[in-house]
Amino acid sequence: MEFLQVENLCKVYGKGENQVTALDHVSLTIEKGEFTAIIGSSGSGKSTLLHIMAGVDIPSSGKVYLNGQDVYAQNNERLAIFRRRQVGLIYQFNNLIPTLNVVENITLPILMDKRKVNKKRLNDLLELLGLEERRTHLPNQLSGGQQQRVAIGRALMNAPQVMLADEPTGALDSRNGHEIVKLLKESNRKYGQTLILVTHDENIALQADRIITIADGRVVRDERQVARS
Repeated sequence: MEFLQVENLCKVYGKGENQVTALDHVSLTIEKGEFTAIIGSSGSGKSTLLHIMAGVDIPSSGKVYLNGQDVYAQNNERLAIFRRRQVGLIYQFNNLIPTLNVVENITLPILMDKRKVNKKRLNDLLELLGLEERRTHLPNQLSGGQQQRVAIGRALMNAPQVMLADEPTGALDSRNGHEIVKLLKESNRKYGQTLILVTHDENIALQADRIITIADGRVVRDERQVARS
């Protein structure tokens, strides 16, 4: 089932001699519930593609559709609501609020949206993330891996349709990085969410259902992996 569609996407930064083409007529389709890894060298355009799919960076031309909805046909207010409710975005650096504890950081998107916190979902997430005993801890009382788990919980709290992760293990050691990828895969299976992960780590990419390789702003390879248990 076609879930996310990118059509003829272009992104150009700067003008004249300083003009840089980050994305050059990229088109692809991602199915609902699929775990897709996007790989490529630094400057290839992979993070730009992820941010445009997330509604964070506006394309120069082209279309992005999520469940048939034209993402960039919305006004700024509707686009902000789309990002909060439909997309879970995880960065390399967790961007936690230092004065808020674990529960407050995780539920922040719900509270900003002036909606009631689903306590069952919160407790389920704390269990999934192994943070039940860290509910009232501040970020500086947590390890790097635990902080990234909080960031994942924050991204999952709104039950988004799609999870977009930009180098989520880049600031972690290999053990914590492995645990973070394991958690993302578990949430992909448990909640049926579409997961798109940008990485330079081939071992992480090989765990995905599909690997898309970006070079010079273009898709140069698109491979589906053998089904994994």
